[in-house]
Amino acid sequence: MKQTTLNALAEPNRLQMVELLREGPLTVNQIAERLQIRQPQTSKHLKILHEAGLVEVQAEANRRIYKLRPEPLQEMDEWLDSFRSIWEKRLDQLEDYLEKLQKKR
Repeated sequence: MKQTTLNALAEPNRLQMVELLREGPLTVNQIAERLQIRQPQTSKHLKILHEAGLVEVQAEANRRIYKLRPEPLQEMDEWLDSFRSIWEKRLDQLEDYLEKLQKKR
């Protein structure tokens, strides 16, 4: 799932779409207008985001309303959290080392 999410978000327009959808659900046309890209291009990107599980779509008459799904992003956050703990440990070790250096002065 992480690989699919990362691949979907790697494209700048799709990443911007996710950013827009953080504010709330939007139609295809609203997204296209805000990003200043054509509607067919917007739909293509939204299809990829949908296939990756990042957005869900609701049909209302002839409009498609897209909404962000938090689950894939939560999975990414959990995955990234494992790296955060590694860096926190390294930063703690650096802090200890710097304190030792200061004491030697």
